[in-house]
Amino acid sequence: MHIAIVGQGYVGLPLSLQFARSGVKVLGLDIDPVKVEVLNRGQSYIHHIAAKDVAEQVSAGRFSASTDFSRVREVEAVIICVPTPLSKNREPDISYILNTGRAIAPHLQRGTLVVLESTTYPGTTDTDLRQVLEAGSGLKAGQDFHLAFSPEREDPGNPQSRVAEIPKVVGGLTPACLERASALYRRAIKTIVPVSSCRAAEATKLMENIFRSVNIALVNELKLVYSAMGIDIWEVIEAAKTKPFGFMAFYPGPGLGGHCIPIDPFYLTWKAREYGKNTRFIELAGEINTSMPEYVVHRVADALNERTRSIKGSRILILGLAYKPNVDDDRESPSYVLMDLLHQRGAIVEYHDPYVPVIKPTREHPHWAGKKSVPWDEATIRSFDVVLIATNHACVNYRQLAEWADCIVDTRNAMAGCPTRPGQVWKA
Repeated sequence: MHIAIVGQGYVGLPLSLQFARSGVKVLGLDIDPVKVEVLNRGQSYIHHIAAKDVAEQVSAGRFSASTDFSRVREVEAVIICVPTPLSKNREPDISYILNTGRAIAPHLQRGTLVVLESTTYPGTTDTDLRQVLEAGSGLKAGQDFHLAFSPEREDPGNPQSRVAEIPKVVGGLTPACLERASALYRRAIKTIVPVSSCRAAEATKLMENIFRSVNIALVNELKLVYSAMGIDIWEVIEAAKTKPFGFMAFYPGPGLGGHCIPIDPFYLTWKAREYGKNTRFIELAGEINTSMPEYVVHRVADALNERTRSIKGSRILILGLAYKPNVDDDRESPSYVLMDLLHQRGAIVEYHDPYVPVIKPTREHPHWAGKKSVPWDEATIRSFDVVLIATNHACVNYRQLAEWADCIVDTRNAMAGCPTRPGQVWKA
């Protein structure tokens, strides 16, 4: 079997490699010629994906990359894994999906399967994408070609996460579309979970991420309340999770990051308005989570005030730029918001992240592009008035940090278990 996977990023590349390992010939399509060149050399540009894994599949002839979308005519199935960001007005931006549809439509052959994996609102696959594909191909979805939705479930940085082991939800435009899509994924993934429609599958992905967003907002709010009471939220969570039923641990932080939780819930809030429904719970969770960077900055100010200093003129090191531990993914990272807020208050802001040696251009924070991670050594760390732990990478030596830094603001409980001095660590 020969398939194409459009978008060779944090979702598309691991999926491509899993299909290739399963004996499927995979064409990785991407609009970035640099990525394509790197992949065809058997190299990786994503830290947690080993170059040897790419090289093995390239050498075996099971995986190659290209920018030529006309090659869709060579394949039996196309899987779309492209970004779905929010606009400046926090409205869904499905332009990447639609542009991909326009690019592949003229080359669709009869009987080809098209599967969308990008997270989006219910109705995108069977309405928006379908219209673009039919208009550009002259074919009819459900009759001339198959159409389905199957949400991605990537967990970057989790060494226990394996694409083949994560159950795959699949919804089709028609029963025949569902069967065709399920048969495709069975080649590479052990457990398939069929649902009644593309919309049910789209809604499943949104529910998964809304569940996380709401529960993270809950512990973030409790963090503020318990802190005012002199209670450590981290101690409370550790105690609560000993209950063997009815509780699932979620953890507070400096804000939300990544391509899912800060974005996906608002796809549903936007679509719900079309049906005259308000999603107050989801929107409240969003408000709480997006307010966390401001709270963290207040804690930085408190820590400096204890040392008779102000934020203005202070040297502050952000420790961790990626949005989660042990990855190089900095999309929607709250660290950027923290850097902006501190800079606006007159601080001299630097960062250290072994996974992000140089900041690449981003849509939201282009002014930080080109800034480099400072080195990890005693003289450098001692030169800062505050070290703000935003992401708790496992490779960072926190015992050294305790020895070198006089003031640490910890948003991740990373200093737990390290010997520290009274007043040295401020939890935020």
